[in-house]
Amino acid sequence: MDPADQWVLNPETGEYELRTGPSASRPPVPGPRRPSPRGPDGTDGGRTRIPGRAVPPQRGRRGAPDDGPPGRRGRRPAKKPRAKKALLWTGGTMALVLLATGTAGYLYLKHLEGNVTTTDVGGAGRSDFSKDEAFNILVIGTDKRTGKGNEGYGDKGSAGHADTTILLHVAKDRTNATALSIPRDLIVDVPDCPTKLEDGTEKVVPGLRGVRFNRSLGEDGRDPGCTMLTVEQATGIPVDHFMMADFNAVKTLTTAVDGVPVCLEHPVDDEESKLRLPAGESKVEGEQALAFVRTRHSFGNQGDLDRIKVQQHFLASLMRKMSSGDTLTSPAKLVKLAEAATKALTVDTGIGKVSTLKDVALELRKVPTKNISFTTVPVKDNPAETVKATVVLDESKAPQLFDTIRNDVSLTEVEKRKKKTVAARLKGERAPASEVRVRILNGGAQGGSAQEMLNWLQVEQGVTKSENAGNAPENLKRTTLEYAPDQAAQARRLADLLGLSGSAMKPGESVTNSQGLPAMTLTLGEDFKGAGVKLDGSGASAPDVEKSTADKVECAS
Repeated sequence: MDPADQWVLNPETGEYELRTGPSASRPPVPGPRRPSPRGPDGTDGGRTRIPGRAVPPQRGRRGAPDDGPPGRRGRRPAKKPRAKKALLWTGGTMALVLLATGTAGYLYLKHLEGNVTTTDVGGAGRSDFSKDEAFNILVIGTDKRTGKGNEGYGDKGSAGHADTTILLHVAKDRTNATALSIPRDLIVDVPDCPTKLEDGTEKVVPGLRGVRFNRSLGEDGRDPGCTMLTVEQATGIPVDHFMMADFNAVKTLTTAVDGVPVCLEHPVDDEESKLRLPAGESKVEGEQALAFVRTRHSFGNQGDLDRIKVQQHFLASLMRKMSSGDTLTSPAKLVKLAEAATKALTVDTGIGKVSTLKDVALELRKVPTKNISFTTVPVKDNPAETVKATVVLDESKAPQLFDTIRNDVSLTEVEKRKKKTVAARLKGERAPASEVRVRILNGGAQGGSAQEMLNWLQVEQGVTKSENAGNAPENLKRTTLEYAPDQAAQARRLADLLGLSGSAMKPGESVTNSQGLPAMTLTLGEDFKGAGVKLDGSGASAPDVEKSTADKVECAS
């Protein structure tokens, strides 16, 4: 039986329930309430409810607070629906959140787990997923001709190159995310790559110098771990996990949500991709959706960089569709999404369990769509070529963008942070840097951070009366500066240098430094990102790159 057919609306409760027994195909008969038979596992007769996913609105349930007059079963006050957020790159794993309930839900999740293909990338990524840290997932779309109906796509005989690649950075506080597209024609060095063979042995694939980025996958047995290592070497941004999909992923996911809205500034009739759409808004799914993301000769200058922009518009639209109310309140669509996503994805073993993919989805749901930025690695034409076919990093822009992502600063929040944090600082007189006395403690930052800060303060900022006091007695989440009332002018000067907000300033007592003089105490917390990097992001300027956000509808041109 199709799992989607097993979700049945119970008219007594107004909730959808997963029926696994022989009566799964028929709804319960309305009538007087009677105790539900309990199965041996204590579940409600093989039924699994999806709390809060009622259509029409949920009725009062036994045990619910009575908000009506005495003697009547009242209804709970209607809650305003929370903004529903989700991301494409989990491939619909948010659907798993609503299915993971009760014994039947558990068994279904085990079924879904059998759909997922995993690859052991060894030390190229993390062995686990952390819900308390920022994380980076490399999303790879290959040009391998796998799957029914894909024989005519991609390069014939391709081992599966990295055709479309996006590095997704999700901030530690989940307020923002950045999707960084990496051009397939970018010239990079591919490092030596350890790969795991099917028999469990390891083979090191020799690296390549000065080649297209897309060759980091597929050739000579290079697995996604090789692509992860290549990205980290080229950008300096560590990659924690990967998700890889082929042509089928676009077709199955768009079909599962009944199509994705797209917008064109001009009509398209592309002979190569077979895409035919009028100007304005249309809806694409299946083969037509795949043609849309593969088309290059009908947009911009007909190159890969303009195709990347179109793909970013498409991904934002698919994300909005997946987070829409008609998707989230439809059990049938959620089941289709879960099936399509798990069958389409190959992931690393660190996130290979469906329960872990569910955790990833829950973390991604926290990010507001308005703070999800799409951008592309800054590049310029390869100067070594007469006929321009490849690109190289634009060194005037790329390093700043990479630093912004690596330091967990949002592309959408830089200016806002500047205004907010500067206003929040203490007002008043500033002491000269040469008069600032401070002892530096490491309270959760990386090893060596106190000495790094000391060198920066003394050599570059003129705070010569500073000293390294070793490790703090306990770790702190946030960097703090404690000072006595008569040290307020010194504290303000140090706050300006470090980007400390008012909340990081702790009036208290002074300590005695190695010269026997009163000094402030600076404790570097887990939020410390390196000497010279202002903690509030106020010292950062928005990188000069073209970007868009996931909440905006944009038309391909």
